[in-house]
Amino acid sequence: MRTRIVVLGGAGFLGSHLCDRLVGDRHEVVCVDNLSTGSPTNIEHLLGAADFTFVEADVALPLEIAGRVDAVLHLASPASPADYLRLPLETLRAGSLGTFHGLELALRKDARFVLASTSEVYGDPTEHPQPESYWGNVNPVGPRSCYDEAKRFAEAATTAYRGALGGNTCIVRIFNTYGPRMRPGDGRAIPNFIHQALRGEPLTVAGDGRQTRSFCYVDDLVDGLVRAVHGTTAGPVNLGNPVETTIIELAELVRRITGTASGIAFVPRPQDDPYVRRPDISRARAEFGWQPGVDLEAGLAATVAWVEQSLARAAVPAGAPDRPTTPRGGELR
Repeated sequence: MRTRIVVLGGAGFLGSHLCDRLVGDRHEVVCVDNLSTGSPTNIEHLLGAADFTFVEADVALPLEIAGRVDAVLHLASPASPADYLRLPLETLRAGSLGTFHGLELALRKDARFVLASTSEVYGDPTEHPQPESYWGNVNPVGPRSCYDEAKRFAEAATTAYRGALGGNTCIVRIFNTYGPRMRPGDGRAIPNFIHQALRGEPLTVAGDGRQTRSFCYVDDLVDGLVRAVHGTTAGPVNLGNPVETTIIELAELVRRITGTASGIAFVPRPQDDPYVRRPDISRARAEFGWQPGVDLEAGLAATVAWVEQSLARAAVPAGAPDRPTTPRGGELR
């Protein structure tokens, strides 16, 4: 019998790649999204598939999916600072009410529940790299708190359902993920830098650029989520690439891959912007047999190629044949 999996937030950047993988693995997929930050274009290629169903719904409202459900993955939330600063109440509702509704659906259906939490639960960390045992350094009333605290609450709710009601749950903490389908206005460093470079604009680096992030290509991250679905561990488990990169190094790498003449423009760092970020993935290796395999340069080349193709398609007048494009960086393997 094929597995039937519900993906909450399945039309978003990460959720749509997860839907692709699950359909490709011959699972039946129900994608639920209210399209507040997700996009129909991310899943339009799946809409004709017999194993894929799209349901436009807000997870902050009671959720019912007819028929058998074997797993529920909760990815429904604004995830970029630009989005959750614009939608703070919606972000809090997705993390609180949305988590309850996803957990209740999983409990009713005797399904596994996987919560997509975030490295933001560690805040601006004082322990580096960050293991799952670290409790974090989060400002509960700062500008990022709507996202950070929503995810921390979601972890607490997931833990309580497992302990009090016997729910089959797993928490994964996702570190900075990138790849095709990130929106131009996403607000995160990689899509910002790529679009600025391709427009010939200066790349805006916050602060002195010495703050670090650990960037994980989306295909690697999705593989970790799939292993969480099929596993038995409760977590939390960090999913991310442990290779640490400064933001100025990232900007220079984007400049080189795109071949841009754009310079660097330094802008103020946002309040509570973490200075370091690097996952300890020992638990993911032990529990899931997982570790990322795509290095940053290869992943960025694939992402740049996708952005170039998207911009070329957008520039074609209605009714005109598609322009051929040559992806920069070749095929990602």
